[in-house]
Amino acid sequence: MDKKVTTPIHSSARRNFLKQSSAMVALALAPPTILKAGDKKVEDQIAGYFEKVPVKLEINGKAHALSIEPRVTLLDLLREQLHLTGTKKGCDHGQCGACTVHINGKRVNACLTLAVMQGGNKITTIEGLANGDELHPMQEAFIKHDGFQCGYCTPGQIMSAVACVKEGHAESDDDIREYMSGNICRCGCYTNIVDAIKDAKKGGKSL
Repeated sequence: MDKKVTTPIHSSARRNFLKQSSAMVALALAPPTILKAGDKKVEDQIAGYFEKVPVKLEINGKAHALSIEPRVTLLDLLREQLHLTGTKKGCDHGQCGACTVHINGKRVNACLTLAVMQGGNKITTIEGLANGDELHPMQEAFIKHDGFQCGYCTPGQIMSAVACVKEGHAESDDDIREYMSGNICRCGCYTNIVDAIKDAKKGGKSL
């Protein structure tokens, strides 16, 4: 079983994060009579839970010093703040795989990952897969085998496909289908995707 990607977090940062999360849940469950509109104390309290915190991230080999709210997901950070829109927002619930990225070489659903927890990790998105103008072998294989139609899910499919091969889970068609099952293609290009992964794997190029 692959080890889960974890990130060491400073104890005080963890305590603050848990405190803020618990407080927001408490506010959400509080009776309406307590949360009166225009209550300055409550408004200030809520605003405090969304104060931005500094975080340093390495994305596609480039260091970023950012200021973000603790609640921001890695997906929203990539798309909204860094404008790396190759990572797609599909279901936003970790069920479709369109937002798949690599964290320290492991595939992760960016929509289920808090950006503030990724300090010190190496993040790779679809934009960082190619070597300049030279496409990654998996990208070339998807083009060769028409592994897409509308293309919306393709970045996530490719990121998962690269990880699938590296994990040693591309030994057969059934293996590929099983370990790519977290990535949904509404156009139904699954057969071509399997062919692309097999072709990239046997191509002899480093993935």
